[in-house]
Amino acid sequence: MMLDMTTSDRPGQTGFVEVTHPSPTSVAARAAMMENPGFGRVFTDNMALIRYSEAKGWHDAQICPRAPFQMDPAAGVLHYAQEIFEGMKAYRLPDGGTALFRPEANARRFRRSAERMAMVPLPEELFLESVRRLVKVERDWIPPIEGGSLYLRPFMIATEVFLGVKPSTEYIYAVIASSVGAYFKGEAPAVSLWVSQEFTRAAPGGTGAAKCGGNYAASLVAQTEATRRGHDQVLFLDAVERRWIEELGGMNIFFVFDDGSLRTPPLGGTILAGITRDSIIALARDRGLTIEETPYAIEQAQADAVSGRLVEAFACGTAAVVTSIGRMTLGDAEFIIGSGGPGQLTKSLGQALTAIQRGTAPDPHGWVDRVD
Repeated sequence: MMLDMTTSDRPGQTGFVEVTHPSPTSVAARAAMMENPGFGRVFTDNMALIRYSEAKGWHDAQICPRAPFQMDPAAGVLHYAQEIFEGMKAYRLPDGGTALFRPEANARRFRRSAERMAMVPLPEELFLESVRRLVKVERDWIPPIEGGSLYLRPFMIATEVFLGVKPSTEYIYAVIASSVGAYFKGEAPAVSLWVSQEFTRAAPGGTGAAKCGGNYAASLVAQTEATRRGHDQVLFLDAVERRWIEELGGMNIFFVFDDGSLRTPPLGGTILAGITRDSIIALARDRGLTIEETPYAIEQAQADAVSGRLVEAFACGTAAVVTSIGRMTLGDAEFIIGSGGPGQLTKSLGQALTAIQRGTAPDPHGWVDRVD
């Protein structure tokens, strides 16, 4: 089955239509796939789909079978990279229900990304309805394993057929879902970082704050080098002075000092405003901890690690949630952070966040969005 990417001839609509899957995965086959799903390899049967054209606006909203797109070779996304996406998860609650975590924040960020990439913003209420409806349909794909969740990938691509540098006038918005377990293989207690001094992720005035594929493509050569050198992730510095810590290839970063205070690089247009990042800041402040959003130089981090002032570091994001950082390599020098393993505050904040997400702890901020 192929989905035609050209504008539909059906009458415009904003309400969702559910299209029955002709051959859904059997219960037994689905259970086998979810025993050890890994991350981003096991996909559910259905997806959400909405089209946009100048003539009709947003229309033909559907929950329909997941299928390949049939795309014209001159579609705008293939030549000018007008594309954005989000990452979010649905969780099984203790009472058997299902919930999303702060989906309204994803909806706002998706709109901001669209505006930065000169794309027509999807109304936030349509974004929210699309993910909620898909979760209701695919809730049985949440793996019944420790740490299991349903990862949701909303995305939008330019589909107008043309050659010429201009914003597209036609778009496809879709949401696909994937049964996932742990993000890092082997569930390592702490990851290692290679500090890239040659490549940068984003520059002032660029698209660093937008969640677009180009930012991640630009990080891959550095990530490949980090892997070749025996590290789990790459850490990027600023593009101007090449000394200020910014973020990993796909995660924000925090530092914990011996006085109990925390620091994370400030938002300024070059790093992504992570929803997990924002949640960690809120949880830390709930505890009365001092947390600063201020620049932190890599050479200072190295000196603080050696002196013992820097006792913990961790990365955070939707996929991995909270992950301890045990060591970094800058040039030929490797330095250990704290004990080189999981830090106490890192573990505590991570556990507090996941408990709220999974409904096993009170939700004082109203972050959990119950789907059913």
